[in-house]
Amino acid sequence: MSSIDSTPTMLCPCGTKKLFTDCCQSIIENDSASTAEILMRSRYSAFVIQDGSYLLNTWHESTRPKDFQLGSSRWLGLSIIKSSYDQVRFEAAFYTGSKGMILKENSRFVYENEHWRYVDGDCKVETIGRNAVCFCGSGRKFKQCCKPNTDTV
Repeated sequence: MSSIDSTPTMLCPCGTKKLFTDCCQSIIENDSASTAEILMRSRYSAFVIQDGSYLLNTWHESTRPKDFQLGSSRWLGLSIIKSSYDQVRFEAAFYTGSKGMILKENSRFVYENEHWRYVDGDCKVETIGRNAVCFCGSGRKFKQCCKPNTDTV
């Protein structure tokens, strides 16, 4: 499954403030998302825990890449901006190399054969400036808040 084992006290990466074991873990293990938003949240969690097989499995076959690599980005947080039946607009912050980035995407999903699948999305990626207000809503500068310590990245 993933390269990161959950602990009973690990908060779910998807931002619900629930424990991972009570949120995305069972969705990932059972491919059981009941809405497009829940699939989006579980896919974000799969990126965090490096579960590439779940990501590929929940990608619609018409747009699923043949060669998929997870990469080494460190995911920092997810914000759902708007959610409808088959679309989810979100922002996800991540750290790659020595830069903080924000992925802004409007994702499209389809429900078929009793499962939700990610189809595609319109997205753009922006750099988070060191002195920018942090994406997490704390009001602090990114460099003093959620920017990872470069000694541990």
